[in-house]
Amino acid sequence: MDALPDAIIQYILSYVDNARDIAVCNCVSKRWKDSLPYIRRLYFPRNSFENNAGRDNPDDVVWRMISSIVRLDELVVYCPFSSAGLASWLSLVSSSLQRLELRMDNLAEQQPCLETPSKLDCIDAAKDLESLKLWGVLMTCVPKWDIFPKLKNLEIVGARLEGPALSSAIQACPNLTSLLLLGCEGVRSVSIDLPLLEHCKLDFYGLGNCSLSLTSPKIESLEVQGCSWIRVRETNCLRNLSISNNSGRVYMVDFGKLAALEFLSIRGIQWCWDAVSKMLKWASEVKHLYMKVEFTGDFEALQPFPEVDLVDFFNSHPKLQKFDVHGAMFAALCQKNSLKNIDTGFTIPCLEEVAITVRSPLNAEQKMGTLESLLKYGKNLKTMVIKILQMKSSHSSADDFFDEICRFAYMNRKIVRIE
Repeated sequence: MDALPDAIIQYILSYVDNARDIAVCNCVSKRWKDSLPYIRRLYFPRNSFENNAGRDNPDDVVWRMISSIVRLDELVVYCPFSSAGLASWLSLVSSSLQRLELRMDNLAEQQPCLETPSKLDCIDAAKDLESLKLWGVLMTCVPKWDIFPKLKNLEIVGARLEGPALSSAIQACPNLTSLLLLGCEGVRSVSIDLPLLEHCKLDFYGLGNCSLSLTSPKIESLEVQGCSWIRVRETNCLRNLSISNNSGRVYMVDFGKLAALEFLSIRGIQWCWDAVSKMLKWASEVKHLYMKVEFTGDFEALQPFPEVDLVDFFNSHPKLQKFDVHGAMFAALCQKNSLKNIDTGFTIPCLEEVAITVRSPLNAEQKMGTLESLLKYGKNLKTMVIKILQMKSSHSSADDFFDEICRFAYMNRKIVRIE
């Protein structure tokens, strides 16, 4: 090591970011210790102070290590810390820090607003942040944030939120290009207005009755979970869209033109049919469609899907290359009138992959006819996967239907397989 130039040693140590490993490196040689100030990233794991035995205050240990670094770009802290400790660290590195990731661990706090300043408030000192990631956040009070003009990425994972607090936090980050809210609860209504936002993933935990309004003309990728009412009017750039609701119903969707949309996924227990039909209508240019909605119906009663004409469906989606369809939608395509409009010129020109989940032997003849039609008219079809899942029937018809599918798969084994 003594023969290496300082720049090489500093380069080697730049790949060591775990605080405990860095502390050990300091004991290897004086030259390694002298290179510590040039580390750019520092990571404190959850167990950083497990064997501390009370000898040193963890906040002070972190402070001493940070204070010895000339220019810290990224700080990741998963170990417990106090708001006073965080404030002291950020006072040292606020001018250089670009990326900050904190495990807040304050979800269990009963009166977070009485702590002054709170951990969230302390983050305001790092004005030049480009990325902020927070885990285990209690955000029931409006954080005392001014503006983060350079912040491009905001991620909040596992949080209990209040609407005004969340709105205020988002408003303090006007130049976001990426927003992730994952496993968040307590919010009933969310309005997001971010002109530069390109990627957005929202996962709201609870009853699934949240409402969302998003105004972001540059949005390219959007994932929403747990919302019943969704309005996104500026969608000219939207290429990937996923909407799911595992707990409640999807009542209303309101989107602008989806001319650029390539991937659409709609999932959930129950969607109003008006919402399903609108999404299918708007997504006429889609290339990959994933549908796993169990039931429709505008009220409490769960209703099956109405009949969907197979010819009209594929004529309305001429660019469809990959189609993943669950039982309810597949059954809707398999009604007795669905195949009556097929003429000799009908083709499914772009379809290459189909994945079909079958859960019932009802209308077995029509279902087999639909499978055969997909194979016959899908001129470029390369793969068909049939998934037989929890077929709910003790009648022999289930066995007969399964035999028919197996026979169909064997006869077309170059394309069709059963999972």
